[in-house]
Amino acid sequence: MQKDINVAILGASGYTGAELLRLLAGHPRFRVAALTADSNAGQEMASVYPHTLPHTLPTLTKIDAVDWADIQAVFCCLPHATTQKVIAGLPGHLKIVDLSADFRLVDIDLYAKVYGHEHHAPALQREAVYGLTEHARSAIANARLIANPGCYPTCAALPLLPLLNDGLIEADGIIVDAKSGVTGAGRSAKLDMIFCEVHDGFHPYNLGKHRHQPEIEQTLGQAVGRPMQVVFSPHLIPINRGMLCTTYIRPIGGATEGDLRASLEQAYGQEPFVHMTPAGAWPATRQVRGSNYCFIGLGSAGVPGQMVVVSVIDNLVKGASGQALQNMNLLFGLAETEGLLLEPLYP
Repeated sequence: MQKDINVAILGASGYTGAELLRLLAGHPRFRVAALTADSNAGQEMASVYPHTLPHTLPTLTKIDAVDWADIQAVFCCLPHATTQKVIAGLPGHLKIVDLSADFRLVDIDLYAKVYGHEHHAPALQREAVYGLTEHARSAIANARLIANPGCYPTCAALPLLPLLNDGLIEADGIIVDAKSGVTGAGRSAKLDMIFCEVHDGFHPYNLGKHRHQPEIEQTLGQAVGRPMQVVFSPHLIPINRGMLCTTYIRPIGGATEGDLRASLEQAYGQEPFVHMTPAGAWPATRQVRGSNYCFIGLGSAGVPGQMVVVSVIDNLVKGASGQALQNMNLLFGLAETEGLLLEPLYP
């Protein structure tokens, strides 16, 4: 009988920490051995998230109270700007998947510009692997520290990377029109996130300055071998979870809709979590809610030389905790689907 792998979740009282607990409850190998949440230290998880009541879980504690001797893996769900220092102080035997933005940008000067402070762990940045699972499996499997991608970059990059890799679309002029559910903003109390400010409305935010834009441009630029600029327009929609990217692209070299579809089907035809919708059908957020799936639709924009690709994910699963678990499975040589074969919650 194989031995359990003990994991710790740092920042367990946030939405991504709670989502990890939901996924880990069905995992055959990973055992939750420590949960931290500084502001809720000393409380039971069920007092913070009552839906966890049926499970026997460790009491929430502060990070410096964790005994690392018997822990092999860490999911770090802390806010950006704190994670670099925390991870730099952890024992070297730990395998780590970081769900914050602290190790996603390769260029530490760009990180400082985007996040407003210097990078506190440049040596670890050089070690970190960007964990867009379907496009980095070999590197992930041989790494110790994984920078889990952001939700918007995951949703935007999955449909675009095969098309850019195959040289089928123009790298310049890509427009990503994106919408996210409110959980993407985290659980902290914010005036613009209270019910009356969000419900029954729909609005853009951080246009031209969203922190995920450089991450999207970095990922796509690596595919084409040069810097890229992408028009990225994020919007908040009044749903708890879900993300949809409507991306406008221009085929080149006489590439047809069939060519683009063939490229995506070749890239993802054997993937467990990324799936193409049939021609003429467009994906919806409710089709992937609660699952680790990404659905992709492709079709004409109704304008010569322009096409549309639509991708949907659950921002808390494939956009955060699900992809993190997928990556942790790879770090330990497990089937990457372990704990993740959950069907969407529909309707």
